[in-house]
Amino acid sequence: MNAAQVDVAVVGGGPAGLAAAVALRSTGASVTVLEREQVLGGIARHADHTGYGLREFHRLLRGPAYARRWAERAEHAGVVAETGTTVTGWSNDDATTCTLTLTSPQGIRELRARAVVLATGTRERSRSARLVPGSRPLGVLTTGAMQQLVALGERAPAMSAVGSRAVIVGAEHVSFSAVLTLAHAGCTTVAMVTPEPRHQSYGALKAMTASRHRVPVLTRTAVTEIRGRPRVESVEVCDLATGATRLLDCDTVVFTGDWVPDHELARRGGLAIDRATRAPRVDTGLRTDAPGVFAAGNLLHGAETASVCAASGAWTAKAVTQWLAAEDPSTWPTARGVRIECAPPLRWVSPNLLVPGQRAVPHGHLLARSSAFARRPGIVVSQGDRELWSGRLRRTVPTMPVHLPAGWLDRVEPGDPVRIALMPRVTG
Repeated sequence: MNAAQVDVAVVGGGPAGLAAAVALRSTGASVTVLEREQVLGGIARHADHTGYGLREFHRLLRGPAYARRWAERAEHAGVVAETGTTVTGWSNDDATTCTLTLTSPQGIRELRARAVVLATGTRERSRSARLVPGSRPLGVLTTGAMQQLVALGERAPAMSAVGSRAVIVGAEHVSFSAVLTLAHAGCTTVAMVTPEPRHQSYGALKAMTASRHRVPVLTRTAVTEIRGRPRVESVEVCDLATGATRLLDCDTVVFTGDWVPDHELARRGGLAIDRATRAPRVDTGLRTDAPGVFAAGNLLHGAETASVCAASGAWTAKAVTQWLAAEDPSTWPTARGVRIECAPPLRWVSPNLLVPGQRAVPHGHLLARSSAFARRPGIVVSQGDRELWSGRLRRTVPTMPVHLPAGWLDRVEPGDPVRIALMPRVTG
């Protein structure tokens, strides 16, 4: 099979992938974006609310308009976009070339690339992955599936599977966004359910969504059963403090958040996977352990905003450009990397591989997540018996990003892993 040749193959046509592609085209590299959906733009295509684009386009845009802007920018830059195309396999022919197997309605073919950027994004855990028991009726969705159905219903109302009364499982950013999308479709949200002691979003976002639509947020509560045939009729919820259960009448259940990286392709390629993020392990240039293979966006840190993902893609392009100029596997730095380990309640950090001598990081800080609420927790970064940095954070909230200063990177030495630990005053 004769394979086409390109400088860079970008897998994923969301903000991270398109930002990387546009930045790389500005250097003269040939770039092909491979997107399994029929339209570029990522999740924003179906998030029909404002809040996008201020950082990238200097104006507030609704999700679909934001997605179109990125697609137009890529087209104007000369990026080749192949939509409806899935990367079903890949291999390293040698240390400087990857061969990707592409599957599309036109058949199976191969594409050879000097560098690969994985920007495959993240997804929400489904009902089955969360092990919620009950019957298997229609009307059980994730946020992404619900958004697509609402968009489809606007074009073909008979195709919409969104009902009239919904229970949202989760109380983070995307959960409150789901309230707006459901309201736009004429569906009332009867409750939001979270096992946490409070919601995990900004007060202003809650006020603009749940409070405005009079949606109760049931904290310390879990969905323990879904009932109904052929469609959802109710859900059983349990008060985790008392053990009391009750039924909420609804015809739609939307599972939000609880993000899992779309890492199947990375695993298939044999990349080293970080146990905490379950995504490819990357250094501060977002290089994986395989020479010429990079990763960006919410594949690494689900789920950050579209603007954070776009910045991640643009940052990756700098390291890709350096690789294209050198293509010397002996210079690939991750072999000298030092792993970062997190102590509970911290769950993970990204990037999670530090190469001595590297100082700059994407966004100017490391991204982390905690599993606990805390106010003004202390934080210590150490390597072996050496303290690299200590200080305090303003707060930690489950599902919300923790920004860790990076001024201590120049103190990292080869050898022991770097350890990051909180000393929280837990408030939840």
